[in-house]
Amino acid sequence: MSNIKRSVSFYSLQDQYARGKMNLEDIFKFLKEIGAEMEFISDQMMKGSPHPSEESLKEWDRLMSEYKVKPVCNDIFINTCLYKNRTLTTKESTDALIEEIKLANRLGFKLIRLVSKTPPEIIEPALPYAEKYDVTLAIEIHGGMSFDHPMTKAFIDVIQKTKSPYLGIVVDAGIFCRRHPRVATNYFRSLGVNEDVIKYIDDIFAQGTDPKQYFTKLGGRPKELLDLCKTELDHMYTIFADGYEVSDFSILDEHMPYLKHIHGKVYEMTDEGVEYSIPYDEFIKYLDKKGYVGYISTEYEGNRFTLDGAEVKELEQVKKHQEMLKKYIDELGR
Repeated sequence: MSNIKRSVSFYSLQDQYARGKMNLEDIFKFLKEIGAEMEFISDQMMKGSPHPSEESLKEWDRLMSEYKVKPVCNDIFINTCLYKNRTLTTKESTDALIEEIKLANRLGFKLIRLVSKTPPEIIEPALPYAEKYDVTLAIEIHGGMSFDHPMTKAFIDVIQKTKSPYLGIVVDAGIFCRRHPRVATNYFRSLGVNEDVIKYIDDIFAQGTDPKQYFTKLGGRPKELLDLCKTELDHMYTIFADGYEVSDFSILDEHMPYLKHIHGKVYEMTDEGVEYSIPYDEFIKYLDKKGYVGYISTEYEGNRFTLDGAEVKELEQVKKHQEMLKKYIDELGR
């Protein structure tokens, strides 16, 4: 039997929440119905975070008691750009992280996902608090900021230096794309992006690489692509395209001891029940072979590419992704 389990990031349902279509209890009910555990975003869905009122905490306790959804991971953001005229100092950022650790403990979480651009220098000062409150800190390895990014390397250096079991990584499956997300392409197409530019980007993926790697080898975007770009939107499309990476699963081999959690990125679940850009069947087999113990948390990001006038299908996409994960995980035991 596999040790891979399923959860859902509340990020996936942000449109439902922000527009008042679902409240926190509705989301708890939804997770209970589909048999998934919870990845929370306290900054977004708990008023006053990281210092919520006693009333908010009492309501949280009620929901936890009634729905019995397991708190797997809390996503936080150290907002270093809180002020217009300066970034937060190291001490201010460290103090903010310490308060987030305390809140995670109070809410029942043993894992915090740190956003990719969390300053690495605040980790060691906060580590004693992570140990005291039994909360692991894990940096997100995200498309566009994968293992070769300086800030990611700096965080991993801290893990290797301290050898603390309270530090680790959260890998976003968006670094394992095989195709440029079709929903992103269609969204930009609806805005008027040049079809020649779209084809150029798709051809890069067809070669088994991604724009980030391709442009890096060339020392930047090549002249032939720049000549195809007729508008600022065309340029924007080529720049955004480097957020989808084509990495081999083996990139995780040396980092498996630090792997605490996985974001199961979803751009588009197709009618065939597969994610258009990411080969989850292969990915789950790889994780099982490597002995991964932990969760894959559905993180639907296609909502941002909903066409004008169309319905945001967050619930449908999350359900489809969870069904796909369950199918692939169940097949491991056969």
